[in-house]
Amino acid sequence: MEKAVLITIGDEILSGNTIDTNSNFIAAELKSIGIQVTQIFTISDEIAIIKNTLKTAFEIGDLVITTGGLGPTRDDKTKKALAEYFNDEIALDEATFNHLKNYMERRGRLDILERNREQAFVPTKSVVFQNHFGTAPCMMMEQDGKLCFSLPGVPYEVKPLIREQIIPYLKEKFNLYYIHTRIVSVVGIPESILADIIEQWELALPENLALSYLPVGTRVKLRLTASGDNEAALKQQAEDEIQKLLPLVGDHVIAVSEDKIEKILAEMLNDRTLTISTAESCTGGELARMITSNSGSSKYFVGGIVPYATEKKIEILKVSQQTVDEFTVVSEQVASEMAKGCQKLFDSDISMSTTGVAGPGKGEDGKEVGTVFYTIRIKDKEVTSKLYMPHLDRLDFMNFVSQKIIQDLVGLLISE
Repeated sequence: MEKAVLITIGDEILSGNTIDTNSNFIAAELKSIGIQVTQIFTISDEIAIIKNTLKTAFEIGDLVITTGGLGPTRDDKTKKALAEYFNDEIALDEATFNHLKNYMERRGRLDILERNREQAFVPTKSVVFQNHFGTAPCMMMEQDGKLCFSLPGVPYEVKPLIREQIIPYLKEKFNLYYIHTRIVSVVGIPESILADIIEQWELALPENLALSYLPVGTRVKLRLTASGDNEAALKQQAEDEIQKLLPLVGDHVIAVSEDKIEKILAEMLNDRTLTISTAESCTGGELARMITSNSGSSKYFVGGIVPYATEKKIEILKVSQQTVDEFTVVSEQVASEMAKGCQKLFDSDISMSTTGVAGPGKGEDGKEVGTVFYTIRIKDKEVTSKLYMPHLDRLDFMNFVSQKIIQDLVGLLISE
C-alpha cells in the first residue's frame, strides 16, 4: 500500500481560528483507493519550515499533499519553498494564465485579472492541474518517483481537485489495491467488553482484513476494511465475516451498512414511511441539522423549532406554565410537554425534544451545566431520559446529546 503524508500550511489553522477539514476529507479519499495517510503536519507559512517539512514527508511517504499557503502574489512562500526544494524556478505558465483569464471572464471580473496574474506563475518543472472553482492552481512535482501535490486551502476548491483530478490520476499512476469498508454499529456494550466478546472472531480474521474500534458517543462503530486486487471478492469476504460477527453481538447491532447514525435513521424512517419533527432548546437546532444533512430528508423531516426562551416553549409548544413553575424549565416534565406540542404542531409520527444547560453558566433555574432532559415520542408512546455531561464544552455537549438522542430513537424503532 502506498503511503501518504499531508501538510496543512497556514497560521490561521495553527491559531485555532480555522478548522482543518481538508485533511480529514483527503485522507478518506486516499483510503478509498488504497493509499494510507501515515502522518499529518500543520505548519506555518514560512519557507524554511515548509522545506524542512517536505524533506521529512518524503522520507516517510511516497505521496505528499499540501493544502493552503497559495496566494495571488509573486512572493508566495509556499510556491517559493516548492521551487527551492525541487531546485526549480518560478515562471509564467501560459496555459494557467489563459485558464485564469477565462475564469475571470465568466465571472465578469477582468478588472482584477492583473492582481491575480501572479497565480499563473508556477515552478517550471511542475504539472499543473487547473482549479475550476478558484484562482490558485494545483501544482504537482515529482522526485525519484515520489509525488508532491500543492493545493489551495479553500475546502470547496480542494474537494473537486481531489475527487475529479488527483484521485483519477493516482489510480492510473500507481498499481493500487481495491479497498472495501463495512461498518457495524453496536450499542449497549462498552468498548472493552465488546473487544472481549469478539476477540476470537477478530483474531481469526484473514490477513487482508483489518478491524478498527471507533467510539461515537455511546455507540461503537466496528470498521472492517478489506484490501486486495479483486473488488467483488473483497465485498463477499467482508460480508462473510460480518455474518460470523452478528451472532456474537446479537440485538446490540443497529446497522451493518451506513456509517453515520443520522443516515441509519434515514433508512429506517424511509422504510417505515414515518415522519419526524424536533423541538430543541439546549441543542440549538443540532438535531434538525443532523437529520437534514441527508439528501432526501424532505421525505420524512417535516419541521423543527428552537424555542430557546421559556415563554416560547409555553406560547408555541403549549408547555404549561404550571409545569414550569412546579418542576422548572429543565425537567423531564417540560421535555415531555415539548415533545407532545412539537408532534401536534408539525403533525408528525415522531417528535424529539431537548431542554437543558449547555453552559458555560448555570441555567436560569439553577440546573448544573451539562444537564439535559430529552423526550422521544413515537405515535402515542414516549420515553424521557436524562443526561449529565458536565465535562463537555458547549459545542461538544450539543453534538454528543444529539448523537445520543438519534441513537436512542434508532434503538426504539428496532425494538418495536
